[in-house]
Amino acid sequence: MGTLFYDDARFVLDDRLLAHLQIIISLKLRRGESFFLSWKSSESEAEGRNVIWIDNGVPLRMRFDESETPKINRAWAETLALSANTNNGLVITGESIEPADQPEA
Repeated sequence: MGTLFYDDARFVLDDRLLAHLQIIISLKLRRGESFFLSWKSSESEAEGRNVIWIDNGVPLRMRFDESETPKINRAWAETLALSANTNNGLVITGESIEPADQPEA
């Protein structure tokens, strides 16, 4: 499990999810676009959801527990990116789309 540090808060998220979020968040912030990021609370937290406003003016850091970058599921990343462009913002969904076969390097 990785950690998303945002301003003075920290959120524990799966490394694989965090790697996908890194792509979308960096793309949006490079374009100067602020947006909401939301997800359902974990089973260990009280039922509900979290929503944060992602903006270039707020310190952001990601810490991954795994040293290797996971393979990126392009279809899932595109689904997440499309949601980031809606009024609801980037809504984290499960990876229900099977990853495409990755060519060997």
